Amino acid sequence: MLESFILLCFAYLLGSISSAILLSKIMGFADPRTAGSNNPGATNVLRIAGKKAAFFTLAGDFLKGLLPVLLAHLLQADPLVIALTGFAAFIGHCFPIFFRFKGGKGVATAMAATIAFNWIAGATLVAIWLLFAKVFRISSLAAIVSFSLLPLVVFWLTAKLSTASVFAVMSALLIWRHKSNIQRLIRGTES
Repeated sequence: MLESFILLCFAYLLGSISSAILLSKIMGFADPRTAGSNNPGATNVLRIAGKKAAFFTLAGDFLKGLLPVLLAHLLQADPLVIALTGFAAFIGHCFPIFFRFKGGKGVATAMAATIAFNWIAGATLVAIWLLFAKVFRISSLAAIVSFSLLPLVVFWLTAKLSTASVFAVMSALLIWRHKSNIQRLIRGTES
């Protein structure tokens, strides 16, 4: 129990490190919380600072979802604990303790956590995202659709309601964090 608690705390704290905010200070571009969509994520960094800054932001957000889940596997944690470790990293990204609990939407971190949890589920998630991003050219729509399907994919692969439920809650929270995007999609004004 103590090992699992430490693992979840580590995942949350690592998730709380905002790549976008730190890179804005290192690379000298505008704070993503006050520019563009005001979201400290890779898509907004791409808008305000270009491809290089967005790539590094994406890599940082990806690693903080990937590393704790891989560590949980290495420690041979229970599958539910492994899923919760990914969820903790995602929660850290969305509600970072180091940045007054105001974080990003968590797409890259959640994708990485999914890939590390089960590579087939992760590959399916990425494939759906890429398909919708290529066809519709709207990142938020791709995220909403792919994460809507994720709990079903996890349940199909694991046959475990407990782990699928963790991914269902993560997906629901991620979609809820896209509520302004959903409103713009409905109005036809989403970029």
